[in-house]
Amino acid sequence: MKHIRTLLTRIRDDRGSAGLEIAILAPALAALLVLLAAAGRLSLAGNSVEAAAAAAAREASLTRTTAEAQSAAEDMARVSMSQAGITCLTLSVNIDASGLNAPIGTTGQVRANISCTVALSDAAMIGLPGTRVLSGTAVSPVDAYRERR
Repeated sequence: MKHIRTLLTRIRDDRGSAGLEIAILAPALAALLVLLAAAGRLSLAGNSVEAAAAAAAREASLTRTTAEAQSAAEDMARVSMSQAGITCLTLSVNIDASGLNAPIGTTGQVRANISCTVALSDAAMIGLPGTRVLSGTAVSPVDAYRERR
């Protein structure tokens, strides 16, 4: 009877179970933290693309012709992405500069659409495979009373 009681006591003994729980849960928690960090870095890269779109739209709205607007927007988008530390595998800048032709006295708008393909190993975490397309759109007004060509 005493042996049975001792055996039952040993079976119910939970010494060392906290260490086992930590050993089981630690890798899962570490993986969760890595994924959260990757998501945060990817979100910051998306914000950089939005900022580049705003800078490109503003730069395009200061030009006089559609060709100048496209060229200036592409240059500004590249500079903005470079300053943010984002390396685009492909960078596409599309400008709707129809607002540059608005009659004097009316406010036109220039719209910039930017699409940037980033490697996840650069944007999120080192060693993460694949790519992600980040895009941003911004609108900038054209001065209503400036000279038109």
